[in-house]
Amino acid sequence: MNILKFKYSCLAFVTITYLVACNNTNEHLEKDSNTNIITHNQHTLELKDNVLKKGDHVPSNKVCMVNDEYMGKEQLEVPLDGKMYYGCCEMCKNRIPQDEKVRYSIDPLTHKKVDKALAYIVLASDDGQVYYFENESNYLKFNSKN
Repeated sequence: MNILKFKYSCLAFVTITYLVACNNTNEHLEKDSNTNIITHNQHTLELKDNVLKKGDHVPSNKVCMVNDEYMGKEQLEVPLDGKMYYGCCEMCKNRIPQDEKVRYSIDPLTHKKVDKALAYIVLASDDGQVYYFENESNYLKFNSKN
């Protein structure tokens, strides 16, 4: 009976740790007339009107490559195999080297596997989601079709 309680306690601890690991406390953001503040998946990001919009290229170092979200600020660096990946929190930082699935995405145009560290990244939606393309040319072709 004690072993069962121990197992459930461990499971509860791991679950709670997982749920709060990426719940970074956000600094107070001043809102002015040119600012939209968007909350998505427990993260707050700040997008400036007429500066960043759906379809814009975004810098890799401001994307959490585990959550596939533009975060609006520099992320934690995760060097691996001579390439640089980025994560928003310690859990993401630890997951990148351990889970190959989070290091790759599918190019929406060609449906080929793309290494996120080498990808051309664009804002896919107003809520911060991103697309990874093999190169800028693929993005331009994709954009002209949609």
